Amino acid sequence: MSAHFIEEQVSRIAEFLLARQAMLACAESCTGGWISKVLTDKAGSSAWFERSFITYSNLAKQDMLGVSDSVLAQHGAVSDSVVQAMAQGALSHSASQYAIAVSGIAGPGGGSEHKPVGMVWLAWSGPKGVISQCQCFKGDRDAVRYQAVESALQGFIQCSDLL
Repeated sequence: MSAHFIEEQVSRIAEFLLARQAMLACAESCTGGWISKVLTDKAGSSAWFERSFITYSNLAKQDMLGVSDSVLAQHGAVSDSVVQAMAQGALSHSASQYAIAVSGIAGPGGGSEHKPVGMVWLAWSGPKGVISQCQCFKGDRDAVRYQAVESALQGFIQCSDLL
C-alpha cells in the first residue's frame, strides 16, 4: 500500500463524517499519534477530526480514557477488551461520535508466545457500538506501525455503516 492509499482512505473517512455532521477521535498506543497525523494532514480536517489521545502507557490509558486497572491486569494492554475500552473511552472523553483505537506490539522486543511482535488490536466505535479485530503484521517496527495505520483507516471505512 502507499501514501496514496492512505490519502484515499482519509478522504473517504472525511466524506463519511461530513455527511453525518460527525466528529472523530483517536486513541492510539503503538502508533503514537500516526493515525491522527495522517487524518489531520488533510486540509479542512478540523470540520470532522475532534481530538486524539496518545495513551502509550497503561497509566495513560487509565487516566485519559478510563480503561480500568482490572481490565488491563486481566487481559493486558494488547487485547480485545482493552482496545474496545480505549475506543469507548475516546467517545466518552470527547465530543466525538466515532472513534478509532489501536494497541499493539510494534517491536523489536516486547512480544511473547501468545502476543508476538506485530500483533495489533484495532477497534472502531460509534453510535451503534464497537467493532474490534486483531491483526498480525510482519516487518520491523516502522512496518508494523505503518500497517496498523493503514488497517485502522481501512477498517473504519469497512465497518462504518455498522457503527
